[in-house]
Amino acid sequence: MPMGLLALLLLLAAQWWTSKAELGSVREEVARRLRSADILNTETRLLVKTGLDNLKEIQAKVNVLENKQIEAQGQQLALEQLYQDLSKTRDEWALAEIEQVLSTASQQLQLAGNVPGALIALQNADMRLSNSDKPQFIQIRRAIAGDLEKLKSLPDLDLTGIALRLDSAIAQIDAMPLLADERPLTPAPKPDHAASNEIKTARADSASSTKQTDGTQWLLKLQDLWQKVSIEMWGDVQQLVRIRSVESPEALLLSPTQAYYARENLKLRLLNARLALLSRNESAFRSDMIASQDTIAKYFDTRAKRTQTVQALLKQVQGSNLSIEMPTLSNSLDAVRSYKEKR
Repeated sequence: MPMGLLALLLLLAAQWWTSKAELGSVREEVARRLRSADILNTETRLLVKTGLDNLKEIQAKVNVLENKQIEAQGQQLALEQLYQDLSKTRDEWALAEIEQVLSTASQQLQLAGNVPGALIALQNADMRLSNSDKPQFIQIRRAIAGDLEKLKSLPDLDLTGIALRLDSAIAQIDAMPLLADERPLTPAPKPDHAASNEIKTARADSASSTKQTDGTQWLLKLQDLWQKVSIEMWGDVQQLVRIRSVESPEALLLSPTQAYYARENLKLRLLNARLALLSRNESAFRSDMIASQDTIAKYFDTRAKRTQTVQALLKQVQGSNLSIEMPTLSNSLDAVRSYKEKR
């Protein structure tokens, strides 16, 4: 065999052996890398699975948060609506209360002339509206301010002072003497004996100085006796007979029971006048005052100081002017009712 062919065969064998060795190492490397890739793939799968689980958990939490947010938004809307409803209801209640208070104050103002009560009602209503701080209430507050100015411009009528004068007069009725209570005067004091003796001594001296006769002295004694007796008789007559002009003779014949009822009827008259005064019923007030004055003049001793004091009090009271036209609170009431109708 030629040497070239042998060398070629050796070369090919060496080539084959080298290629086989390299192929084996490549296979081992590929196998190793495949194993590593499998391990990485497994780890990756585990990581992906863990990530997916975490993502699902996070998504569930996000869903819960979204649901809670939606629920919170719904609750917020419900609270806002409830607040609006409550605010609307509160305003309606406040306006209804203000309307009721103003209506009551207007009635008292017209029936009893209760100006201070009406002023307090208007001021309280204005304060309630100012606390709301809503521009819609400006029109109502403007009407209330107008009614306040009307009430403040009224002339001052001292009903309390007049009522106190009537109370003072009523309290003094029991101390006022009736005509039927009049009693005889105390007897006049008799002449002093010392003074009589002095008169007698003076007359005796005068008689002795003028050298009167016994008959003249006897005449003087008789004259003194007659003068003494006449003075005593005249004092007794004054106690028995008294002349006085009385318009109603029956006023002198009142029994104790009738006298009691006369005083009580006078008190009732004055109490009725007091009620008419507080209710501003001028006609009834004038009528009761005139009747009271007539009763005093008819049944009571007008010469007594206590009676004159009561008559002076009643005269002062009777001179009071009650004819003051009270304004109405219609502007404020109309403004409140108009606002309620617009709502």
